[in-house]
Amino acid sequence: MEFTPAMTLSVIIFAAAYLLIVTEKIDRVIIALGGGVLMALTGLLDQENPYEAIDFNTLALLISMMVIVMITQRTGVFEFLAIKVVKLAKGEPWKVLVYLSFITAVASAFLDNVTTILLILPITLDVTKDLKIKPIPFVISQIFASNIGGTATLIGDPPNIMIGTKAGLSFMDFVINVAPIIVPILLVTIGAFLLVYKKYLHTKEENKKKVLLFNEYEALKDKKLLTKCLIVLSLTILGFILHGVLNYPSSVVAMTGAVLLLLISKVKPEKVLKEVEWKTIFFFAGLFMLVGGLERAGVLEVLAKSIVQQTNGDMFLLGMAVLWVSAIASAFVDNIPFTATMIPLIQEVGVLTGMDITPLWWALSLGACLGGNGTIIGASANVVASGMAEEAGYKITFGQYFKVCFPIMLITVAISTVYLVLRYLI
Repeated sequence: MEFTPAMTLSVIIFAAAYLLIVTEKIDRVIIALGGGVLMALTGLLDQENPYEAIDFNTLALLISMMVIVMITQRTGVFEFLAIKVVKLAKGEPWKVLVYLSFITAVASAFLDNVTTILLILPITLDVTKDLKIKPIPFVISQIFASNIGGTATLIGDPPNIMIGTKAGLSFMDFVINVAPIIVPILLVTIGAFLLVYKKYLHTKEENKKKVLLFNEYEALKDKKLLTKCLIVLSLTILGFILHGVLNYPSSVVAMTGAVLLLLISKVKPEKVLKEVEWKTIFFFAGLFMLVGGLERAGVLEVLAKSIVQQTNGDMFLLGMAVLWVSAIASAFVDNIPFTATMIPLIQEVGVLTGMDITPLWWALSLGACLGGNGTIIGASANVVASGMAEEAGYKITFGQYFKVCFPIMLITVAISTVYLVLRYLI
């Protein structure tokens, strides 16, 4: 099948948008939306309904979870947990790194990694300041922990949300198929950071005593609201777990929780909606339109046929290709646009081969989510965390991050390779 003018045009628009997103010369939201608009103006998207390419289930799920988290944030429970963990560590820096990494990973699995970073990192920066130690090892370990923890569930990382909604996979599907390998990966990663940064994880006894004076209960601002939030969050997570039985889309479950919490919390909707990360939402919308243009032009079909031909339709080779290409690509390009590109491509492979492509979804999830740890621009959580560290006076350069983190990322993907091969590909 030869490339048509429409294919060539869609690839040019898509590649230009990708390049501009990576270089960060212009805000990525403007680029994504601008690329989507170009796809529509050039007729690469359906002229009557150019927005059909947008996955509104994914957007509704993201917005709803943001609303739940923003209301819960008002209670101070996240600050409470962070301080509690630091006190459990008795102010010992290496223990603080381990405990905060674990709480970041767990929180990221049930909230989302960007939100978790926004909530936990300010406390981390305060604690390291009081301990008089450099925060960079803690920031980097929490970036990894947030992306690793987010990989475990449907709602933990944007790529998983996109995969789940498009492939019809439930919350429990991710827990059963992806979560089992996340715990060993997290343990190996934390161990690696303890070795790499061991000379920085020491402080004076007087500094430890100062941290132990923190009162975590003073962080709790509204206990009645906290009770309501925990009830709604528990019911929402239960809804995700029962997703396959109830046959409701995950977005409907999340939206039900958001509406219920808005109702019983009596927090004004306009205040909460102002706090929603609308830039992220519109970035997604633009990406869906960009990828929709490629798909409608037939580019993804050509790529899918090429992959099938190169691998001879062998599931082992397909799985390895998806995992490693996803990991390496996601390290250098934000894993969100990459995942948006890969999803329809994998669907096309399924159509062409007639095989059960479920293992490829797990390969894409592990590759895209873990690969995002490879560079400072690989995932949204990385960009947010490095920005917060820089505001605090600690700049993390691309090279500084890459030198330490890219090799550790490769180790996590290698562990995933063994897992996928043993469980699905042989």
